[in-house]
Amino acid sequence: MIHAFIKKGSFQDSVSLMLISRKLSELPRVDEVSVMMGTPANKSLLTNTGFWHAMFDEATPNDICVAIKAEDNGDGALTQYVSEQLDEALAAIAQGQKGGKSLLKARRWDSAEQKLPDANLLLISIAGEYAAELADKALDRGKSVMIFSDNVSIEQEVALKTKARDKGLIVMGPDCGTAMIAGAPLAFANVLPKGRIGIIGASGTGIQELASQIALAGQGISHAIGLGGRDLSADVGGISALTALDMLAKDEQSKVLLFVSKPPAEAVRQRVFSAMKQINKPIVTLFLGVKHGETRDGNVYLADTLDEAARLAAALARVQEQAESLPAVKGKKIVGLYTGGTLAVEVAMLLAERLGAEVDSKHDRGTMLDADGHKIIDLGDDFYTQGKPHPMIDPSTRNQEIVNLSNRPDVGVLLLDVVIGYGAQQDPTGSLVDAVNKARDRRGEANPLAVIATVTGTEQDPQVRSAQIEALRAAGIAVVDTLPEAAMLSHGLIDSEGSRQADESAPLLNGVAVINAGLRSFAEDLQSAGVPVVHYQWAPIAGGNRKLANLLKQMQ
Repeated sequence: MIHAFIKKGSFQDSVSLMLISRKLSELPRVDEVSVMMGTPANKSLLTNTGFWHAMFDEATPNDICVAIKAEDNGDGALTQYVSEQLDEALAAIAQGQKGGKSLLKARRWDSAEQKLPDANLLLISIAGEYAAELADKALDRGKSVMIFSDNVSIEQEVALKTKARDKGLIVMGPDCGTAMIAGAPLAFANVLPKGRIGIIGASGTGIQELASQIALAGQGISHAIGLGGRDLSADVGGISALTALDMLAKDEQSKVLLFVSKPPAEAVRQRVFSAMKQINKPIVTLFLGVKHGETRDGNVYLADTLDEAARLAAALARVQEQAESLPAVKGKKIVGLYTGGTLAVEVAMLLAERLGAEVDSKHDRGTMLDADGHKIIDLGDDFYTQGKPHPMIDPSTRNQEIVNLSNRPDVGVLLLDVVIGYGAQQDPTGSLVDAVNKARDRRGEANPLAVIATVTGTEQDPQVRSAQIEALRAAGIAVVDTLPEAAMLSHGLIDSEGSRQADESAPLLNGVAVINAGLRSFAEDLQSAGVPVVHYQWAPIAGGNRKLANLLKQMQ
């Protein structure tokens, strides 16, 4: 049997009512309780799920409909009991707050703007059938929008995103579950370290997983911009994706970009990819479901999995950070002097791919790469060890080659390896640093030399890995974790144009102030994170009566 009652004029967000429904369903004497606002969509849902009662015909979208499934004699006691429990649950929601600070609230849009005049973003989590109208109002008031709500039509989405683009704003969503902008956690978000990687995603959990993996890799996030799952569809055409790319291209904090999407429409993917190629920043892309025949196309790196994309973005961020501490050597040549033959081979292969060259197949005198002045040499080759110990034991040959670079003004980058452990020199960095300093002194300030090293070994080795790294860095030598990073960094130094910057970045990325319409918990999370927020206690105008609402709008 279905028992029912209506609580008039008491609008609540859908998630809160779902939680209340679950709580009330645990009460004794009931089988199940459904608590919903009286919107047309919810009335259909009540019918389809077997909770309909004729009383609900009278309910407006501002009224709470309560349906109780129970075997009861219908004397009214059960309904009264559930009503009292509902009132207690609603009171608990009204009193709830995080961080011990009262949440700023407003019942009217104009009041919300007055209480937070610097608001530049509206976060919407109300019923989807009302979301587009509210979003449109925010755009007219110069505010970007994040629509957590679903059930917004394609036509409305395209209209809103087109208007936003024309106004220099952005619409994230609908059905956008995640964004983290200027430190503001919007909807589903994580507490993340600040960093130099800007994420754009048409996948909410994809953004969260990438950001979490980047944090585990010791890097951080500048911003994470959600798009909504349909943005890269043929119907929407990537409107917000292109806007987000432009925003992060101009953002000084975002040195590396990372783009993730569920399977996109092919024409839209190509349009977005073309836009990426115009941005002079490294961009990692993960178009799920798209198989790539290559791993890189210019500044765009192509990943196949979330793990691969996160690791690559973190590596690029580390490389960018190192590049800022090294001298400008654009247009110069790269020389690598390696004591480890396999290390020399891999670096030669990695650099050849970036230079569009071929590795040396003859390996004459340990030469692994010799292309247009760029050279990678294995100093452990037999040519260099005839009558001499291996360079991991006796570094004199390499040290002399380093000093000789003082006569090579065309060389701007020197790649080195330091191999430690049993059998190797007791202090390999000591004489290496002396040779580098001598070469730099002879070259002078007008002809700088960027030096990049990797260290092969462990903390438990006699030479102690961290001690070797510390000594190298103290001498102004960049130390990277892997050979791919060494290749990335060295090529980036000679090829760098500098990131594309605009005179003025998007205001939204400089700081977020939020009007929150819908889930109160979203506002509480923002407040606890120190983000200016006002909770707009939205309710349908004129009780959801469309004809009356339009009449009131015309009278304003």
